[in-house]
Amino acid sequence: MSMFNPEHLFVVFNPPVGNISPINGRKYTLTHSDQTGYLFLTIGLTYDEDKITDLRDEVLAEWSVQDGVYMLCVKVYLGNGEFKTVKRRDRIFRQKLPLALEAIFLGDRAFLMAHEQLYAAPIKICFESSNSSYHRCENWGTPMDYLFYAN
Repeated sequence: MSMFNPEHLFVVFNPPVGNISPINGRKYTLTHSDQTGYLFLTIGLTYDEDKITDLRDEVLAEWSVQDGVYMLCVKVYLGNGEFKTVKRRDRIFRQKLPLALEAIFLGDRAFLMAHEQLYAAPIKICFESSNSSYHRCENWGTPMDYLFYAN
């Protein structure tokens, strides 16, 4: 896995979302440039549809409450194509997701610092595909597991 460079992360807050509120419905759209390696994080109440391309290599995440517990629900799209393509996308996403989660938590660090209980919130990753072998949700730890540059 490549090392995360915080200087290559660009963050945009879409009002009414601010750097510490709201929690419920707070959505993240994380995209990247293959040419520059830069990451682009949009934080808002809706996903940044303008950043979603036909390649579908973005990471989408949202804070929600499930059974009275805050949880970060993350979605990645593996595709509906041939098995080899879905398998390759699954491998790439699994390799890059720790970096993506680190970027999200670094980009929204003031929010996490204001809501310290979220450091221990579960992260659920849902891999979306028409291939039933790859369409699933998994527990991926907590934000604290991904905070290397938090302070």
